[in-house]
Amino acid sequence: MDVHASISEALRAGRSTLDEESGKRVLAANGIKVPASLLIAEPDGASGAFTKLSPPLVAKIVSPDIVHKSDIGGVKVRIGSAEELETALREIESAAKAHTDDIEGYLVEEMAPAGHEVVVGGSTDQTFGPIVMFGLGGIFVEVLADVAFRICPITPVDAREMIDELKAVKLLRGARGGIHASEEAIVDTLLKVGGEDGMMLALEGKVTEIDINPLIVSENEAIAVDARFVLKRD
Repeated sequence: MDVHASISEALRAGRSTLDEESGKRVLAANGIKVPASLLIAEPDGASGAFTKLSPPLVAKIVSPDIVHKSDIGGVKVRIGSAEELETALREIESAAKAHTDDIEGYLVEEMAPAGHEVVVGGSTDQTFGPIVMFGLGGIFVEVLADVAFRICPITPVDAREMIDELKAVKLLRGARGGIHASEEAIVDTLLKVGGEDGMMLALEGKVTEIDINPLIVSENEAIAVDARFVLKRD
C-alpha cells in the first residue's frame, strides 16, 4: 500500500480524516494487525461476506460525516448469519440516514478474540511535536483519564514505563483471574506509532493525530479494531 498516496487522495477529496478502511490499511502496512474485512456497498450484497469471512462478524457504517459510529447506532456486533447481516446493515442504514445522506458503504469484519480494550494514540503538540499516548479503554480513558504520554521517538523502555504508569495496570496483568494482556504486543504497537520508525514521525507533516481505539489485547496478540487518522490540511 502507498500510504502517502492514500493520504493525498483523501485530501484531494476534501477529507480531514481517512475512512476506517483506509486507516486500517495504513496500520496493516505498518505491521499492526487488523481484523479480516471487506467493504459492502449495499445491504443486498451482504450474503457474500460469509464466503470470505468467519463469523461472528461486526458491521459498521462508512460515512465521512459520521466519526463516532456507535453513538448513532452505526455498529452491530456478533452477527452470525447472512440473514442477520442483511438485517443489521438495514438497521445501520436507517440509523445513519437520520444524520447524513452520504453513506459510502458498510465495513464488515471478523470480531477480534476476547481481550483487554486499550487505546494507543499519537498527536502533535505545539511545543513538543509528535507525542504518543497509551491508556486502558472504556471508563478508564473517558472518566478516569488513566493514560500515559511520551514525546516521540520512544524506546522499548519508554513503552514499558508507559504501561507501568497506568493506575489500572493490574487489570492488564490478569487481576482477579482476568486475561493477562500481552505486554510485548502493546510495546510493539506503541513503537509502531511513536518509535523512531513509527508512524507519527514517518507521517509528520501529513498526519496530526492517530487514534487506535480500541486495540484489543489478548494473551498472545493485539488487534486494532478501530482506527482514525486526522490529516494535516494546508
